[in-house]
Amino acid sequence: MATGAMSRSNDWTKSLSDAQPVPYWLDDPGRPRPEAALTGTETCDLLVVGGGYSGLWTALIAKERDPGRDVVLIEGREVGWAASGRNGGFCAASLTHGLSNGLTRWPDDIHRLEELGARNLDAIEAAVARHGLDCDFERTGEIDVATEPHQARELEEWYAEIRAQGLAEGVEYLDAEAVREQVDSPTFRAGLWDRRGVAMVNPAKLAWGLKRACLALGVRVHEHTPALTLKPYGAGMAVRTPYGAVRARTVALGTNVFPNLVRRVRPYTVPVYDYALMTEPLSDGQLASVGWQNRQGLGDSANQFHYFRLSRDNRILWGGYDAVYPYGGRVRAEYDHRPETYAKLAGHFFTCFPQLEGVRFTHAWGGAIDTCSRFSAFFGTAHRGRVAYAAGYTGLGVGATRFGAEVMLDLLSGERTERTELEMVRTKPLPFPPEPFAWTGIALTKWSLARADAHGGRRNLWLRTMDRLGLGFDS
Repeated sequence: MATGAMSRSNDWTKSLSDAQPVPYWLDDPGRPRPEAALTGTETCDLLVVGGGYSGLWTALIAKERDPGRDVVLIEGREVGWAASGRNGGFCAASLTHGLSNGLTRWPDDIHRLEELGARNLDAIEAAVARHGLDCDFERTGEIDVATEPHQARELEEWYAEIRAQGLAEGVEYLDAEAVREQVDSPTFRAGLWDRRGVAMVNPAKLAWGLKRACLALGVRVHEHTPALTLKPYGAGMAVRTPYGAVRARTVALGTNVFPNLVRRVRPYTVPVYDYALMTEPLSDGQLASVGWQNRQGLGDSANQFHYFRLSRDNRILWGGYDAVYPYGGRVRAEYDHRPETYAKLAGHFFTCFPQLEGVRFTHAWGGAIDTCSRFSAFFGTAHRGRVAYAAGYTGLGVGATRFGAEVMLDLLSGERTERTELEMVRTKPLPFPPEPFAWTGIALTKWSLARADAHGGRRNLWLRTMDRLGLGFDS
């Protein structure tokens, strides 16, 4: 995509004049009331820390596996308020941040990883039906689109490679004409449509639905209850909160981007901020000018890429491109908004869809992604197996967090399963270095990726070195 270009009128920033600086998904009058904060001391079999997808799936599956298990979930603010309520709503089967990343890192396990990922997405769809999760679930698939000649060549070569590997089931290659029959943009040159491997959801409604399902199964949920400390207590663990404590036989940590209660885990993740816009609902004529009858999610093939999709009421969510790492790696509310990125994204939107000139944005927001150096989640235990954690989903956790919940429960039970035997589960990514090296390395990588996008995909020495080391940076 010619991302540096502007729309014909050069006044596209007016489209942002009414944009509310809040996540569209969370700006919902049907938002549930929070559960009461924990006061006093509670005991349980399993304590889950974190009320995003990771924690919610863990609590729900724990009760489904053993209805008699006593489960408590605590959340520092409100369920779904962070990444789980701010993301684009792409619920992917991939457990490895895409097939390419998985094939590069775990070639011996890739067929098993793809099978487990497909089963995981099927299980999410089944849970939506079983628990009546009102989250606008649509199994539309996703199209990766090429917007430059070199990207089109790379997509065609990649399609040939995955067909040779027997990994192309359900994937269709689209030339320029075919991709524009699906979604009409003058920037699209080719596409790969994964027809079954991605679903679209309303991410906040998914989190709220999971919370209701947990409560219905007997999970005790306490919001506005941050976990302050984690320490051994007898044969179990104790977590202190502002107004009390929880004593549990086992603990599952689903805090992701926030500082892990197991301190040695912290160097493995850094927060990277991602930003998105949401348009007003499109009219029938505007929607017809774009096509999009099959409602797939889309993402372009650049290093600095965009992701975009339709909401249930035919708004377009448009996000990505800038991935901002704050010096020091701190998570702060002031980083949730970045007007210079909103302006950039608006320009890119109208370059992609010039036929939508005049459409206005109603919401603009950002949020932190828990990024690790291998882009996909890692897992582990602490305190002699009484504590499990999963983190590092790097922006592709809507679906993969359910798999991570299964892994954490397997690890806490001490079971050897097909999940715990995976190399992906048994190994860790490389940790990030301390400052100023982390900021310098990430900044140099971002500059190099942008340079590659502008020079036909050619990767410089820095990127080639990062490739050899299995490191990188991705939004």
